[in-house]
Amino acid sequence: MIPTPDFSDATPTDDRLDKLSKSASALSFEIVEIAGVLDQIDRNTHEQVQSLETVRGGANDMLVGNKKVRRAIQAVTATTQETLATVERSVEKIQSAGERTQKLASWVQSLDQRVTDVEATLHAAQNNNDDISSIASQVNILAINAKIEAARAGDAGLGFAVVAEAINELSRKTAAAALGISESILMLTEWVDDLRGEAVVAAEDAANVLSEADDTDFALSGIAEHVRMINSEAKQIQENASNVHGAIDKFDQNFHTMGGALENSAQGIHAVRERANALVDGAESMVQTSISLGGKSEDAQFIQYIQEIAADVSATFENGISTGKISKNALFNRQYQQIGGSNPAQFMAAFTSFTDRVLPPIQEAALEFDPRVVYCAAIDTNGYLPTHNLKFSQPQGPDFDWNMANCRNRRIFDDRVGLKAGNNREPFLLQVYRRDMGNCEFVMMKDLSAPIVVQGRLWGGLRLAYTT
Repeated sequence: MIPTPDFSDATPTDDRLDKLSKSASALSFEIVEIAGVLDQIDRNTHEQVQSLETVRGGANDMLVGNKKVRRAIQAVTATTQETLATVERSVEKIQSAGERTQKLASWVQSLDQRVTDVEATLHAAQNNNDDISSIASQVNILAINAKIEAARAGDAGLGFAVVAEAINELSRKTAAAALGISESILMLTEWVDDLRGEAVVAAEDAANVLSEADDTDFALSGIAEHVRMINSEAKQIQENASNVHGAIDKFDQNFHTMGGALENSAQGIHAVRERANALVDGAESMVQTSISLGGKSEDAQFIQYIQEIAADVSATFENGISTGKISKNALFNRQYQQIGGSNPAQFMAAFTSFTDRVLPPIQEAALEFDPRVVYCAAIDTNGYLPTHNLKFSQPQGPDFDWNMANCRNRRIFDDRVGLKAGNNREPFLLQVYRRDMGNCEFVMMKDLSAPIVVQGRLWGGLRLAYTT
């Protein structure tokens, strides 16, 4: 344990200790400044590494996605090739069927003329049959007249009478046959008329078929051409996708190399930062030791003062327990309940209301001790600061940066400086640190703390921060 220095016994012979104390203090400032910059660089490189991992994940997703796209495009290309072959075969078949349909339609259209020719033939047959019928009628009359003349001739006309009878019978049969032929021709004429009407409709349909066949042939040719274009575009897309895959793969390799270099740099910076923190601890230990051995320091009055008021806080806490204002269990309770909606987060503990009542008189008076004092506040061993100076205990608003600078009570400061101050058991602890004021602003300060001990148990520490 570092003994409490008695500054009243300092003599002019302690020049070397004085110089050591001042040098150690100056060195501490320089190292803390460097460590602060390294902290920022370390955070930045850590964020860059995280961003790198995100980008690397995105690049990997791109590779995976590109592979899926290439497989899909290959499938599309194969499908379009199969479709093109099928369409071309279908076009050939349909065009062949179209040619046969066109021939059939042309034949149907020629049927009308053929029906007309049949009608003309039937009319000619009817005319000839009418002539036959007329001749048969005239022959029949002649035969009758011949029979009459044969009868008049008596026996001499018997042979002629037989011939006349035969001729008469032939004329009757010829007339009957002509009548039958006329009836058949009439029936055929009716059928041909019906066929002619159907042929007209068929000819119109055939004309439509010929027109639609032309349109269909044109459309099928267009379909085949479009499928050829799709197939060509699919092949081009496949080629481009392969080029993209190559570019992404090369990017991934370069990015992996760059990422490895950044990670190595980040690890190196983190290691340097850790060593800088160790140097800070060493410099602070030099300051502590030189002062405790009697070296003069500009911090002497602050050291003596912080120990006195830390003792007052310890006595105040013990008095609270003895008078029943708070139980020991509540005072050492380390469960914190976050205050809803606070940003940055603020917390309540079992002892917060008690410290709000008893700490302000001591802590506010410390602000009047020296104009360089910025704040005075007690923290527990976890860095929880229940009750701050009034000027740093403003109600929170919507502005995060403003809250960071003005609403510092009920916060947990578990950084290196805060935890060391809360867990220090030496008579005093002098640290140099950069205080985060929000908006990326930092102020170099000295943090002097003394332990708060309640009934032999370390509760935390009383921090006194001041500028140089």
